Amino acid sequence: MNRAVRRYRTLPIRSRLALLVAAAVAFGVAAVSVTCWFIVQGKLYDEIDTNLKAQRGPVSWGAYQRAYDNCGRDPKSSDDSPHGRSEYYTQVVKADGTVCAFDGSAGTVQVTSSDKIASWGGNAPRTGTDSEGNPVRVLAMPLVVTDGPVPGPTPVENTAVLVAAPLEGTQSTLKDLALLLLLVSGIGVVGAGAAGLAVARAGLSPVDKLTDAVEHVARTEDLSVRIPVEEDSEDEVARLSRSFNSMTSALASSRELQQQLIADAGHELRTPLTSLRTNIELLTRSEETGRPLPPADRKALLASVKAQMTELAALIGDLQTLSRSDAGHPADRVEVVSLQDTVEAALRRARLRGPELTITADLQPWYVRAEPSALERAIVNILDNAVKFSPEGGTIAVTLDKGALTVRDHGPGIETDELPHVFDRFWRSPSARALPGSGLGLSIVARTVQQSGGEVSLRPAEDGYGGTVATVRLPGAGTPPPDLDPDDAGSR
Repeated sequence: MNRAVRRYRTLPIRSRLALLVAAAVAFGVAAVSVTCWFIVQGKLYDEIDTNLKAQRGPVSWGAYQRAYDNCGRDPKSSDDSPHGRSEYYTQVVKADGTVCAFDGSAGTVQVTSSDKIASWGGNAPRTGTDSEGNPVRVLAMPLVVTDGPVPGPTPVENTAVLVAAPLEGTQSTLKDLALLLLLVSGIGVVGAGAAGLAVARAGLSPVDKLTDAVEHVARTEDLSVRIPVEEDSEDEVARLSRSFNSMTSALASSRELQQQLIADAGHELRTPLTSLRTNIELLTRSEETGRPLPPADRKALLASVKAQMTELAALIGDLQTLSRSDAGHPADRVEVVSLQDTVEAALRRARLRGPELTITADLQPWYVRAEPSALERAIVNILDNAVKFSPEGGTIAVTLDKGALTVRDHGPGIETDELPHVFDRFWRSPSARALPGSGLGLSIVARTVQQSGGEVSLRPAEDGYGGTVATVRLPGAGTPPPDLDPDDAGSR
């Protein structure tokens, strides 16, 4: 049994479907055929029983006497049967089991104990055999005679009359019917198996196309493959095909973004690395030639090397942060965070980087679900941009009200045609390319805010004083969850 199950599981799906369809049809055909056979058998037997009951009636005294004379002997070939039908078996059965056949009877029938007591009230029809072993349908009933010593129909005590009809023709018909049903069932099962195989092939053809597409992608890594799907189709195969197309589209987009990130990172890394190599080559050549650089030039070169290394470290850190943001973050790193405390921590860092600036803050409590370190890094990036572009002695206003964090500076602002690109990786406005930075800060902000379920935007200030307004909106609540200590949320 286990071997058969294992062999079944190794078959292709279309073969399994064909077998299942054939098995289901075979079961149905077998049930219908058996039911039909038994119904026909019952109808034929009911017809025979009806004919046997029609033979019920009184027996003449003379016929009874002649039958009594034939007790223990073969019936005579005459037409003196009380029923006039030589194809019937007619005989008298005494209480002791003695059988007396009527003249003209087709033969004698084997008697059962129920036939011996049929004189008490009759018996239901049954199937038996005659003296030669042929099947017969038997009906036993009390014996009633007429024209006897007593006027009128008179029952004979402890004696029954037995009438039987042969079943050879009926059973032959039933055998022919069984063979016919068996033949039809076999043809039906074979046809159902063939139809099931054809239907399985037709139904699984989209799966074959999907399999070919997957194998093609695995073999060639070509993510441009798409499976055609009818727009109004909503079956499982269509849904699977749409899911595959969505998956390949997402993978292609991810690969394109990855290649773009690598290309952009390589381009951005080339500049500081070239500067570093040039400065280090100057220092090395000075040492090798024995001609030391002037102290001021040497100091400037070392300062440049240090600045380039700092820029490289910052760029690598931004790339790592952005890659983690692209890959998503584990759910166990997401916590309920006090946005007010996070902004205050970022403000402390921003004030250290711009001590000559005036940074005002109006913060209302707000709790969000986010990764604490990533959220603080995003807010620090926004504040760093405000500090970087603010003029000396300028003012930066920071407000937090109902989940909307607004950072307003008084710098040169952003041109309208540059706004669609501010969150692109490595993009920097022409006026900011001379300033330090990698162009990844706002990309990190956008990814972090989006993963927290919020949105971020930049727009020029509209109060006539110039500058830029950065707005971050995060879903949350003004009070922490009941199971969270506010002090605990603020410490994260």
